[in-house]
Amino acid sequence: MKKSLSVFFFLFFLLFFYTMNAQFIFDGTKNKTITELSKESNISKDIIKRGVEQTAMLWNYKDGSETDFYNFCVAHFCKTIDEKNQLFDRLAENFESIFGHNNRVTLDLLRPTQVAGYELLPIDELFMTYDINAHFSDDMFVNKIAFVVALNFPYFTLSEKENNGHLWSEREWGYVRLGDYFHSRVPANLQQNIAAAIGNADNYIANYNIPMGRIENGSNNRYWSYGTKLITHWGLRDELKAAYADSQTGLIKQQLIYGVMKAIIDQSIPTEVREEQDGFFWKPIPNKTYLHDVVEIETTPEPNTRYQHLLNVFKAISATDKCYAGGSTFITRTFDSDLEMKLEDVEKLFISLITSPQVKKVAEIIAKRLGRKLQPFDIWYDGFKSRSTINQDSLDMDIRARYPDVAAFQKELPNILVKLGFTPEKAKEICSYVQVDPSVGAGHAWGAEMKSDKSMLRTRFVNGMDYKGYNIGIHEFGHNVEQTISLHNVPSYFLKGVPNTAFTEALAFTFQEKDLALLGYINDDELAEYLSILDAFWGCYEIMGVSLVDIKVWQWMYQNPETDANGLKFAVMKIAKEVWNQYYAPVFGIPDQTILAIYSHMIDAPLYLSAYPIGQIIDFQISNYLADKNLGDEVCRMYAMGRVTPKLWMERAVGSQINTNELLASTQTAIDKYNEAMKAAKKRKK
Repeated sequence: MKKSLSVFFFLFFLLFFYTMNAQFIFDGTKNKTITELSKESNISKDIIKRGVEQTAMLWNYKDGSETDFYNFCVAHFCKTIDEKNQLFDRLAENFESIFGHNNRVTLDLLRPTQVAGYELLPIDELFMTYDINAHFSDDMFVNKIAFVVALNFPYFTLSEKENNGHLWSEREWGYVRLGDYFHSRVPANLQQNIAAAIGNADNYIANYNIPMGRIENGSNNRYWSYGTKLITHWGLRDELKAAYADSQTGLIKQQLIYGVMKAIIDQSIPTEVREEQDGFFWKPIPNKTYLHDVVEIETTPEPNTRYQHLLNVFKAISATDKCYAGGSTFITRTFDSDLEMKLEDVEKLFISLITSPQVKKVAEIIAKRLGRKLQPFDIWYDGFKSRSTINQDSLDMDIRARYPDVAAFQKELPNILVKLGFTPEKAKEICSYVQVDPSVGAGHAWGAEMKSDKSMLRTRFVNGMDYKGYNIGIHEFGHNVEQTISLHNVPSYFLKGVPNTAFTEALAFTFQEKDLALLGYINDDELAEYLSILDAFWGCYEIMGVSLVDIKVWQWMYQNPETDANGLKFAVMKIAKEVWNQYYAPVFGIPDQTILAIYSHMIDAPLYLSAYPIGQIIDFQISNYLADKNLGDEVCRMYAMGRVTPKLWMERAVGSQINTNELLASTQTAIDKYNEAMKAAKKRKK
């Protein structure tokens, strides 16, 4: 009897599992539905078949029987183009209202954790992990709006978009982008888990400040005043870059910062120093802590918190893999669906640059300019930029005088756009949709999701705006301009945005590169154009290696899902060393460095890093195209195309695909011109 019951319950479990997970709508019902919908319809048979099959794939036993499925499709299928357009327009209006107001609620809830001037309460950290959109997908399936969308606006793969996109009208592209909304079914609780994991990681990063006044070299010398705090990694990196203009103490500052970075990566950074406990001073080289500069003491290292956050994000995201067709991973979804660029294509793009012969040639130029052998932190060499010859303190004073508060910078935004080539009318219009806030973290831009709302420009204001805050502010303003144009001027709401985040980074870089020119600092160096190219090339060389580390870390986590934070830490360090040894050690002559793992994006912005080098490449191609054109007019034209595929966007924007060929060729020209100028200068000295 017990055996019979065991068999019964086993068979019942199999039947239940099959009902819950297998396709619920069978071929007979699908074919019957397709035949019925095809009667007296001017919608193509392919779209009908695609819509029915996608709806059937998403439908489960909770949604109704096969008869219910058939009746639903008959009732909600648009048989004419006019009906389809009416539905499309109504969905656009309603989705803009939903996403727009939800985005505004999210912004309001996050203000205490992201905007300076608030007293942070324990409840704020709980609101920070709340995702108001977590139940959106669930709700849309429960009330069957998602099925109406899938039935009438089915999903197209990346290959189909690339092969057919050039033939589609703006309206048809809107249909396709609407079809991207419901090709998977992720439960609200899993969405909320992702929001909580990323929210906690973001809070950790946003408040990870290093008290630089407690850092010393081996001789007990301090190079930063008490109260100076630098956020990791942005603040540390930018301080390291600024030190190239300091001929007196710049190198020792860079070495100390590099020591700080390595301690963050291996989590040996003393907790007592980070918490600014009385009397504690830290010598990052050789990572020792002293009480009142006299007694060396044992300290408590951070307990792998950095890697626990990364692991939490991975676990929350990978838990949704089962909700996507074809057994996709977050890695494939990021590249195929978000970036809409194949992973192998992205890796080839990066490797084509970091293995190019131009790398060693540019490295040789940097070493000569520095008058020493390269050190690992010279991946951030900043001496090609005109600001590197400007005294940092003088620059900070100038900017603080111009922008003593948020209101002053807000008021200046239209003038900045006019200087960049926008008409006064367009500049005023765009800036009416941008709001400046003082940031808790390094800074960011947060776009609006409805036309009646504003995009947020956030950067640091500490006793006014210093150069770092201004530089980041101009970068984020580039994002805001894209966010505004690609919301207000695109053909339809469902085309809002850009093909992927690299395209908004490209415009942000374009703005950022002009930061000093906007202040009136003129670079009369005849090599300025070529130095700018060398700077762009070296920046790509650095961030591409960081991006490869990010990708390989995610691949490792998928291969080792049961790891703990300690195991992940050592894996990240091992991967960082491997990438360094393959692509950087041959240039720097120093092996086994972990520095490529310092980026904070690895922790709170999963697989976002690839967008930066892609954006820099796109930025270079766009800048080349804009060289003899009006930037304002062209930016308005390009970013009004909206979210077509990257290949199609580039083809229509600049007439070429994303490639490193233009940058490599220009870099070689810049190398030749620079070396010629140096030889000529040497002859003149003789």
